[in-house]
Amino acid sequence: MFNVYVLRSIPYGQLYVGYTTDMRQRLEAHNKGNVTSTKGKRPWKLIFAESYISKDDALRREKYLKTTQGKIALKHMLRETMKLSIA
Repeated sequence: MFNVYVLRSIPYGQLYVGYTTDMRQRLEAHNKGNVTSTKGKRPWKLIFAESYISKDDALRREKYLKTTQGKIALKHMLRETMKLSIA
């Protein structure tokens, strides 16, 4: 399976959208500081994930969620989650 996921930085509240085939390993890499783009905002918590059979579909969804319109849609979908303190 191909996964598109959203992480939230616990101390900063920022979101990160990514793609992986191994969710556990990828979340561990983010939290160990092995991912350059998320290294400075650790720790991260998984707040949303979608699975796809097609790699192309997953990559298309990840690309969309990184657009301005996709970010707005994501924040609308996760509005209750975004209100919660996740620490």
